[in-house]
Amino acid sequence: MSAHNAVMTGIATYLNRLWRYGLVLSGNRTAAEDLVQATCVRALEKSHQFEPGTRLDRWLFSILHSIWLNERRAERYRRGEGLVDPESALIFDGIKEIETNILARRVLREVQSLPEAQRETVFLVYVEGLTYREAAEILAVPIGTIMSRLAGARAKLAWLAADQSGAETKRER
Repeated sequence: MSAHNAVMTGIATYLNRLWRYGLVLSGNRTAAEDLVQATCVRALEKSHQFEPGTRLDRWLFSILHSIWLNERRAERYRRGEGLVDPESALIFDGIKEIETNILARRVLREVQSLPEAQRETVFLVYVEGLTYREAAEILAVPIGTIMSRLAGARAKLAWLAADQSGAETKRER
């Protein structure tokens, strides 16, 4: 299969993941959609650069991140317009316990409050399941920077684990 055909057939598989990453980066639904559209166009234009047999998702994430950085440098997003409320972005299938919903909202709110570099690193490694090396390549930073960002994010979010274990201890009594 040619590189162009691999990109053409594989791109639809990653649209939701690309949109989520665009949303994590921009915090704006419309901007996320625009980022995904620009990523698809650029991927198709540059499909000859894709190496079949390598991970298409990594390549697409790199393109999206590059577009986002370029757009960010060119113009700043209008402040406060179209920002996504992290709580409204939660969608649960089926009935979940109220405590689970509350904890999930708290986790999402705390992750959204992380500095941008930590937030995008947490997303790529913990949500998308990329390796440290893959995240480093997408973000164009050394692997040590990825490790440092994740350590900082874990330290800032450590209260969640302590708070959750305290809640479970109270229920067991």
